[in-house]
Amino acid sequence: MGSRENIEAGELASPLLDVAGGRNSGGDDVGGSSRSGTGSGSGSENSSATSMVVLSTLVAVSGSYVFGSAVGYSSPARSGIMDDLGLSVAEYSVFGSILTIGAMIGAVVSGKMADYIGRRGTMGFSQIFCIFGWLAIALSKVAWWADLGRLLVGCGMGLLSYVVPIYIAEITPKNLRGGFTTVHQLMICCGVSLTYLLGAFVNWRALALIGTIPCVVQILGLFFIPESPRWLAKIGKEKEGEAALQYLRGENADTSGEAAEIRDYTKTLKLLSEASILDLFQWRYAHSLLVGVGLMVLQQFGGVNGIAFYASTIFISAGFSDSIGTIAMVAVQIPMTALGVVLMDKSGRRPLLLVSSAGTCLGCLFVGLSFLLKDLQGWSQVTPIFALVGVLVYTGSFSLGMGGIPWVIMSEIFPINMKGSAGSLVTLVSWLGSWIVSYAFNFLMDWNSAGTFFMFSSICGVTVLFVAKLVPETKGRTLEEIQASMNPFSVKR
Repeated sequence: MGSRENIEAGELASPLLDVAGGRNSGGDDVGGSSRSGTGSGSGSENSSATSMVVLSTLVAVSGSYVFGSAVGYSSPARSGIMDDLGLSVAEYSVFGSILTIGAMIGAVVSGKMADYIGRRGTMGFSQIFCIFGWLAIALSKVAWWADLGRLLVGCGMGLLSYVVPIYIAEITPKNLRGGFTTVHQLMICCGVSLTYLLGAFVNWRALALIGTIPCVVQILGLFFIPESPRWLAKIGKEKEGEAALQYLRGENADTSGEAAEIRDYTKTLKLLSEASILDLFQWRYAHSLLVGVGLMVLQQFGGVNGIAFYASTIFISAGFSDSIGTIAMVAVQIPMTALGVVLMDKSGRRPLLLVSSAGTCLGCLFVGLSFLLKDLQGWSQVTPIFALVGVLVYTGSFSLGMGGIPWVIMSEIFPINMKGSAGSLVTLVSWLGSWIVSYAFNFLMDWNSAGTFFMFSSICGVTVLFVAKLVPETKGRTLEEIQASMNPFSVKR
């Protein structure tokens, strides 16, 4: 027990922290300037991106694209599905939100599955769910068959949301890991945006069939990429793990230092194996738990999935062209996500979160005003413009920070032995919030469209205060410093 307490207190070597969380000892993405901390030897040397690392990452993020396309599907498909299958608002709300039910199921079992059948196996298994789900939607003649397909896609999405970033973090060199892992979030954004765009030109059945293409691409690609060296070492296949590592780094690369680091990390995991999710609910982790769970709750209840799932409905209700609106969203979303990736390790986490949450507050306020003016039959010519500007401001602001930074902070504020349990809890909370918002959104819009967005705006305003008062700046700080400031009672001498 003493060994575990020492490690929890921050006495773990920085290379192991880097392997576990994909971050360096300073809390920054390792794609930036190298600060090796206490790490030594080849573990802190820079490595170049080989063609195999690039190929493996591209195959993995095909799953991220599937994730994004599933989230973006229900907005352009709404009118077509409701007309062809004769769905009511309540029935379509079930169809839209059941995706997140499946995602919760997939997320709960993702960690165990990835540990049992491996990272590649889990990605392949998830895509089988997604393919059958997309086909069920495309061929559905009744509502329950479409719901079943959506549920299956959700299960696959829940698995992918865990295993894709884990696989990328485990195969990339330390100095490139941060930049490569952010491609996951960027591809999710691309999946959402391109699905919006395609939905403006094809019907909902064709759009579902198109959704199977990246699934097939990933399944075929898995035959050409190696398994995670760290997972192979974890299950006792050290020789196979070293061979996979050599394959990833190039046949002439010296991998002895990194292989030794992986062995040390595997031993560390065994020392920390007794940690469980119940250990999270101790006073020492109260601040970390409040920040981690609080950011996810505020992220979801700020209305992101209501806007993402039903953007077309918002534009039509406000009297604006849904096709022009969704194309404009595509034009904003991808560049703002890329800008957030660039700024994250330059400006810091807190400033980006503050700007992002303030922007989402302003965006929802604009959309709420557009519906209020429409109800009052005033300024009828500008109300559609207010709606478009509001949704674009919201989408751009969310993509800048609130979309990805809460996950980054979550990985930095918990000790290494708690990250797995904390990740499961936070992911479950996130998907539960996503389901509540996506299911209730249509009913809220029928109740009071303006009031719905004023409510979202208020929650985004609370987010600004929450970040300003409770969320620490983790950029440029070691894990020990973060733990000392957030969990002072857990730091033992």
